[in-house]
Amino acid sequence: MQNVKPRLERRNLFQVLQLLTNKKRRQITSTQETLNYKKIYPNGICNVSGNIYNRMIRFSDISYQLSQDETKQRIFAQYSTLLNSFDNRVKIQFSFINYRMTKEKNNENEILKSIEHRSDVQIEDFELLRDEYFTFLEEQRQKGSNGIVRNKYLIFTIEDGNYENAVRRLNNIEANIQANFRSMGVGVESLSGIDRLSIINYLLNGNSKHYIDLETLPKENLGKYPLKDYIAPKYMEFENERFTVNNKLGATMYYSLEASELSDRVLAEFLDLELEMLVSMHIYSLDQQKAVKMVRRKSSDLDTIKIEEQKKAIKSGYDMDILPSDLNMNLEESKKILKELQRENEKYFFMTFTITVFERSKKDLENAIFKVESIASKQNCSLKKMKYQQEKALISALPLGRNLNEPELERGLTTSATAIFVPFTTQELYQEIDEPVYYGLNALSSNMIQVSRKSLKNPNGLMLGTPGSGKSFSAKREIIDTFLRTSDDILICDPEGEYFPFVKRLGGDEVKLAITSDQYINPLDISLDYGEGENPVAFKSDFILTMMELIAGGKTGLTARQKTIVDRCVQIIYRPFIENPINENIPILEDLFTAFKGTETVEGNELADALELYVHGSLNVFNNRTTINTNNRLICFNIKALGSNLRDLGMLVLQDHVWNKVTVNRNKSKRTWYYMDEFHKLLAEEQTSNYSVEFWKRFRKWGGIPTGITQNVKDLLLSPKIETIIDNTDFVYLLNQATSDRLILQEKLNISNYQANYITNSNEGEGLIVYNGVILPFKDKFPSDNSLYPVMTTKTDEIKAFEERNLRIVTPDDESR
Repeated sequence: MQNVKPRLERRNLFQVLQLLTNKKRRQITSTQETLNYKKIYPNGICNVSGNIYNRMIRFSDISYQLSQDETKQRIFAQYSTLLNSFDNRVKIQFSFINYRMTKEKNNENEILKSIEHRSDVQIEDFELLRDEYFTFLEEQRQKGSNGIVRNKYLIFTIEDGNYENAVRRLNNIEANIQANFRSMGVGVESLSGIDRLSIINYLLNGNSKHYIDLETLPKENLGKYPLKDYIAPKYMEFENERFTVNNKLGATMYYSLEASELSDRVLAEFLDLELEMLVSMHIYSLDQQKAVKMVRRKSSDLDTIKIEEQKKAIKSGYDMDILPSDLNMNLEESKKILKELQRENEKYFFMTFTITVFERSKKDLENAIFKVESIASKQNCSLKKMKYQQEKALISALPLGRNLNEPELERGLTTSATAIFVPFTTQELYQEIDEPVYYGLNALSSNMIQVSRKSLKNPNGLMLGTPGSGKSFSAKREIIDTFLRTSDDILICDPEGEYFPFVKRLGGDEVKLAITSDQYINPLDISLDYGEGENPVAFKSDFILTMMELIAGGKTGLTARQKTIVDRCVQIIYRPFIENPINENIPILEDLFTAFKGTETVEGNELADALELYVHGSLNVFNNRTTINTNNRLICFNIKALGSNLRDLGMLVLQDHVWNKVTVNRNKSKRTWYYMDEFHKLLAEEQTSNYSVEFWKRFRKWGGIPTGITQNVKDLLLSPKIETIIDNTDFVYLLNQATSDRLILQEKLNISNYQANYITNSNEGEGLIVYNGVILPFKDKFPSDNSLYPVMTTKTDEIKAFEERNLRIVTPDDESR
């Protein structure tokens, strides 16, 4: 008898003929026909076919894989609860997409962003500086997963005869998913119809000449033509074990679960591969009663087989307890599953797991398949090639919520077994909108951390660390990024006089505030837009009260009578400006001094006596009209020479000056960044802390982005106002911390002991970034050969070395030449 190949033994003649027929039909005539969904609505609802509808969400990652065991157990239990919340009428698809951003695309986007604002820059070598910096960013990007961007999606599908009712049901399911994800710290984003189509479009057409960005299409075109026409590839061909889409090759394989036990790393190991790939898991549950009956039936069948095997053993004369190992294993597994379904919080799910890889050449595709197969083999499982099924397999893998794969590819699993494919690996912080800023590399994955503080509800920020940890350097690197990417104004309060070389390199101005200086800021400056814009004098009165508290309040502060007099005098001195709002009518401190004297009261004279030192005395630096140029985008206010008697007042006056700047910029839709070094000093005194807290809360409402920087973290944390500051801060950049400071920060920012290791004896430029509640370890190493490095470093030995290197020693031989 002729031998038959094993793979054909499992198929009848009809199936073999069908496969051969399909093989000849692989080149299709219509790519729209392959994308066989019915319609995607603008609200993101997809009518897959008939009465089947689904919706799609994007969800963020969390740092699960490297969390402590108790945290992992909690997340695993919450994820299991999410799976159990789907009844047998809801089918779900997890879709994990890794796509590669090309170097050319990255550089082009970054450079275009910076070119828009070239006219604002006053340095000759701006283009060289810009290109050098963005080259550094590209190098940092390549240190990660070779430009691989990872996105996670969940599609949930129902069947309903009425569209409106389907929308309501899908909205309820989404609300349930969001609630469950929120308990795990996972962010969720609903996707519109254009969002969904754009994802499929990029998967099929990305990086090809046929790619059309749907966001750039005129709205009339979106309504005139079916959107499927824009995203359908120009060319598709399906072969035996692979397919071609435009200029990309691909192959879809299914993951065969053969191991008796799997770790919760199984999915993460696939997703960590630096490949352009699409991982899809179709999951649906079986009705609980049906599941119990099915498992009982299978268990009963196995018992029958066991009895038959025992009878054979007795007849053959050998021990009846010696049974095939597979039989015993399957029997034990079925009884275990039945027990879990009956007594524990477990459901029975069917799952189809496929992996699709994309490459440019046949050789690269084979290498990619080998890598994926190696991961499966490491897990004691295997990847099966889906011969003559590539078309159905690809459509099933796409995030359309439709599973066209054969039922024999499904694997039955309990809730716990399904949840072992936990969809979380290592959290990333990466954004491409709202002019994001680079903040280093993820210490866990080496991927770039790039986020926008403008996207936050409270963009206020803190940069905290011990001396030598890299605070000032980190602030300067954020300033560079903001300066090159945006047209925003950037102001710096510099108590130690260390920022000017850096500011000068970027074409910025330095304002030196000192007793001997001829550069002045009038603390009584005002505009009609000051404060909330409705009653500028009332808001200015609040600032002047704080200023007088600092000047005349002492330990007990101003009396109620003194506060009343201050407010009354403020109304008097600003009356000419309100009647005729020109600069010449803006008062100075001497006008306030005169108004105090004019009250002819004891309290008024006391206020005048306290203010006299700052008007006619040796500390009269603030008794002048503003003379500084405020047109430059980047200004550094050097207050080092003010001395201890004027330092706190100077920082307070600068806050108010910046507030004036914000009121002007808000009408231009322009953001204002303000960096306050030695921030703890503003919170140390009762007189300045109250105003600083109000400033912190109000500043953001008008487009301001304040940043407090300090190495005296303990002093900062001792302030009674720190709770309010932290409550109104969604961005914290933590570098190395002293033990006592670290413990306080752990409690206030909810930092785990594991995460705290990254701010314990850490190297410079290493620590934790807290962004909207997400806590991520980072490392930020700026190249010392970058032309910006000499003006960024604060290390004395490095500064001296750079200065010596730039000195030109003239010798007699030089002079003769």
